[in-house]
Amino acid sequence: MAVIAYIELSGNKVKKASLETASYAAATAQKLGTEAIGLALGSADASELEALGKYGLSKVVHVNNAQLDNLDSRVQSKVVADQMNALGGKVLVFSHNYTGKALAPRLSARLNAGLVAGAVALPETDGGFVVEKTAFSGKGLAKVSINSDLKVISIGPNSFGVKEVGGSAAVETADAAVEASSVTVKETVKLSDKIPLSEAELVVSAGRGLRGPENWGMVEEMADILGAATACSRAVSDVDWRPHHEHVGQTGLAISPNLYIAIAISGAIQHLAGVSSSKTIVVVNKDPEAPFFKSADYGIVGDAFDVVPKMNAALKKLKG
Repeated sequence: MAVIAYIELSGNKVKKASLETASYAAATAQKLGTEAIGLALGSADASELEALGKYGLSKVVHVNNAQLDNLDSRVQSKVVADQMNALGGKVLVFSHNYTGKALAPRLSARLNAGLVAGAVALPETDGGFVVEKTAFSGKGLAKVSINSDLKVISIGPNSFGVKEVGGSAAVETADAAVEASSVTVKETVKLSDKIPLSEAELVVSAGRGLRGPENWGMVEEMADILGAATACSRAVSDVDWRPHHEHVGQTGLAISPNLYIAIAISGAIQHLAGVSSSKTIVVVNKDPEAPFFKSADYGIVGDAFDVVPKMNAALKKLKG
């Protein structure tokens, strides 16, 4: 009755999101009185997998096959399902990111398992198996009961956190029949010296109120001071002021950072749908009636061109 944590790899390294997945799986296993096992597909450094023991995994099963380095949800879902059966897994945990969104529904169908996507808390196991998740584009919460024998959960990024408990995981290599992939990766372009939005705990974002891409320097300066990622509204990415991978919102990336600073963004419902799960929201806008203030934890009414430089100066002073 093991809890299986899907371990996502990139460049032989374990992705940060998988540390949270491992922590969540370990805590769930503790509630169920069983063990948590990691499942990693593709190329990886053994030391990276062993280190997952710090987050509560007793062992990691590694399907070391280079054909699995690139995500093909059809191929990977079959391998994961076979390993779930071999390991006697009852609960399968993913991160609710691009990979988890591609794999979790396929595994739910293949394993005939109930699925909760976007979980924000550990399962309630007294008299059942109930998982809390976001609902209505992040505006509400729902509690979902999973009654099937096998269960699949994807957890919202930064919703549970990374919990270190110490220890080292045993690494076991497993063979698997891997089908030919229908996906061909021609090129992979990685951002250098940038924090991926999906993994960022701090995010500084700005909107059309900055008037043009030439005014983004103060936003990037704030991000550099805080060690944060940068983001933008859809209106900004649509006119190519900022790259599309920075677009957050209903039609962009949904994020859950610990701190989200929104500068000159009105806060339309489509934007809020992608950021409402943030732990703390700070809004800077010169319009006191901007919708975003209703969702903000802290708000500053003022012109961004006056406020942001003063915030940057104060942050620099605070940083020493």
